[in-house]
Amino acid sequence: MSWIEALILGLVQGLTEFLPVSSSGHLEIGKHLLGVEASDNLTFTVVVHGATVLSTLIVFRKDIARLIAGLFAFKWNDETQYLFKIAVSMLPIALVGLFFKDYVEELFNTPKIMLLVGFMLLITATLLGFTYYAKSKNKEVTFKDAFIIGIAQTIAVMPGISRSGSTIAVGLLLGVKKEAVARFSFLMVLVPILGENVLSLFKDDFSASGSIGALPLLIGFVAAFVSGLLACKAMIQLVKKGKLIYFAIYCAAAGLITIIFA
Repeated sequence: MSWIEALILGLVQGLTEFLPVSSSGHLEIGKHLLGVEASDNLTFTVVVHGATVLSTLIVFRKDIARLIAGLFAFKWNDETQYLFKIAVSMLPIALVGLFFKDYVEELFNTPKIMLLVGFMLLITATLLGFTYYAKSKNKEVTFKDAFIIGIAQTIAVMPGISRSGSTIAVGLLLGVKKEAVARFSFLMVLVPILGENVLSLFKDDFSASGSIGALPLLIGFVAAFVSGLLACKAMIQLVKKGKLIYFAIYCAAAGLITIIFA
């Protein structure tokens, strides 16, 4: 992998991890256009995902510090309840990760991956389009909402379905207020991403990592981190302003183009 390819894929990962356009789908499109097979390398995947996790930690550092402080107060306070809601949201994705991980990975190896990405982008567009008509009940995330949003996150393992897009869209359709659902969507993904990478470290072999040098890894990390930092902050503001319809139009166009050229 060259440094320019690492730069492009790092930027794609950082931007699309938070913007509701599907990072997995866009990475597949990017790999296809660049002809880069080494981007499947576990080392690069772990590095760029680690960069987006770090950007999330920085953006929500005050919220995370408050949640941790509340947890160690050893009381059933708002912070402890919030962390338990995040735990509830992780139940569906944990089941898929433990029992169906191999089946999900096979989806990314199918010869018709681009066709699948195209159709899933259309589903993402539909979900985002529905939010245009969603009426907020101005409520916080409940335990029931957390579980349903967690199911949406699980469906987003499909390449082309946006994790942030599906979770935020479902939260808005449930009547959760905009800022609350955006915050919950970004915080709930931290543990699953870290857990996925840790499981991959134990399961996979790093012997093939030599094909990617230190410079491309560093460039990919920095690109994913900086773009992720900007995209995370921008997405929060976009959700507040209710401008997800523009991403729905983009995903629909990207999906159709991908299907045509697939």
